Amino acid sequence: MTELTRIPLAGVLGSPIAHSRSPALHGYWLKRYGLKGHYIPMDVAQADLRDVLATMPKMGFVGCNVTIPHKESVIGLADIVTDRAALIGAANTLIFSKDGKIHADNTDGTGFTANLRQNAPAWQPQSGPAVVWGAGGAARAVIAALIEVGVPEIRLANRSRARADALRSDFGAKVHVHDWVQAGNILEDAMTVVNTTSLGMVGKPEFRVPLDALNPKAVVTDLVYAPLRTRLLVEAEAAGCRTVDGLGMLLHQAAPGFERWFGVRPEVDEETRAAVLAA
Repeated sequence: MTELTRIPLAGVLGSPIAHSRSPALHGYWLKRYGLKGHYIPMDVAQADLRDVLATMPKMGFVGCNVTIPHKESVIGLADIVTDRAALIGAANTLIFSKDGKIHADNTDGTGFTANLRQNAPAWQPQSGPAVVWGAGGAARAVIAALIEVGVPEIRLANRSRARADALRSDFGAKVHVHDWVQAGNILEDAMTVVNTTSLGMVGKPEFRVPLDALNPKAVVTDLVYAPLRTRLLVEAEAAGCRTVDGLGMLLHQAAPGFERWFGVRPEVDEETRAAVLAA
């Protein structure tokens, strides 16, 4: 088959992966824009990751998304790593060049800020401190993005203090680490509040951080999108906060990869959101 007629393939690598909404999202965009191509979920064990990545370009793959537990591992397997992926220490988007080289990027942070700007247009990140709960790969992307848009202070709390301290050493003086028992006490005067943990997700422990100190002027977002309206968002809305669910971040982080793989920049709009929710 010649290069001209080869149908581009992409997908998402993770384990487990059956829950991912990415195939529905990319499948919708491929159909919407009348493009040839396929996007598939791939459950890949950690031990097989290197071999799978080396083989994919030979099979016609032009790239892939990467999710838990492989986001950190692929950094060490890529030939070229963008500055932001290196800073975050994780990649969620891989592009395979024609010579088989693997380019690693991280679009989680830009997806996070695009989601807030679209769904909370009055959000002013420079107007006050941000609270971030969690210290995993998603938190790293969120913190990098918050620093980039000018948040003056980031109050970070994680169930494991050591992981939060590691982020403080990587991202510098704007990050202030607090013990998890203080997670509800750091909300006062915060203008941006972000849950990057899995607490509150279907099948995970409940989100139990006390929210009495929430600033009604804050924008509150939860990266969890199953359920779409988490306890955090319900209580924040009741307190008068502007709330933004996590699905928009998934949609926005996906757009740059789709453009690189299939040649069209997709629009993230209500039709896109409805298609993914219906899948």
